[in-house]
Amino acid sequence: MDYHLLIGDRAWSSWSLRGWLLFDAFDLPVRVSHARLYDPQLQEMLAAFPPARTVPALRLPEGTVISESIAIAEELASRHPEAGIWPADPARRATARMLAAEMHVGFQALRDYCPMNLRVSYQDCSPPPAVLADLARFGQLLTHARSRAAAGPWLLGAYCAADVFFTPLAARIAGYNLPVGPEAMAWVTAALSHPSFRRWRAMGMVDGADQPVYRRDWPRRDWPGPAPLAARAVDGQDAVNQSCPCSGGPVSHVLELAGHRYGFCSAFCRDKTLADAAAWPAFMALVGARLPEA
Repeated sequence: MDYHLLIGDRAWSSWSLRGWLLFDAFDLPVRVSHARLYDPQLQEMLAAFPPARTVPALRLPEGTVISESIAIAEELASRHPEAGIWPADPARRATARMLAAEMHVGFQALRDYCPMNLRVSYQDCSPPPAVLADLARFGQLLTHARSRAAAGPWLLGAYCAADVFFTPLAARIAGYNLPVGPEAMAWVTAALSHPSFRRWRAMGMVDGADQPVYRRDWPRRDWPGPAPLAARAVDGQDAVNQSCPCSGGPVSHVLELAGHRYGFCSAFCRDKTLADAAAWPAFMALVGARLPEA
């Protein structure tokens, strides 16, 4: 048996993002099932993960089900101590757990006013005082964490579960152009550039229609994370590869990049690669094999 994770929409489910990052960012294999938020199918799928009532929900290899991302983090850390989910240093580990716990229950004003939406970035959302207070609290926590760790882009030295739990906050800062100081923005930039987050967002860009409840009528800007490579979808099945770099399945959909055509097993595999080609190592290895030597 394997780990089986149930998630909601990637573009909007911040708790699902946390659950998935705990696997992908720490190189732990997992089977993922996906359902749309606010759709009866989600409740039908949750019924197969008792007693979970929300996503993410995780079935452990022996069959036990746990929900709540903070519980998932602790259980995975117990089962995979080598993965580095929490810092090895006791003081940093305690600080990381404190940060994750506060993120788990706090920042309610920011959550309510700025729901995560990975498909857009707004020029200005006129954040009210309660949201600004949450941002100031994040700055305090960041300063506290940095005082206990060596210099680097992450909260407590190496990337850990505390960074996972705050990643949806980074997405909100990016998506709503929220005001933070230089140190906080440096961490946001690192979080948006993390390979696992880029893969999640790429999938979130293409895995279903927009959810109208998240729409805001504010002027938009380009997403401030890494810019995607200039690829485009093309017709036909002619490609330099005969099997999908994502799944190994036969080619049915094609994109073009730098004058070469690359094949995929489905529209989803092609389109998530179009959304951010550089986020997918197997695809970039295929591209690298076609580039001329310097």
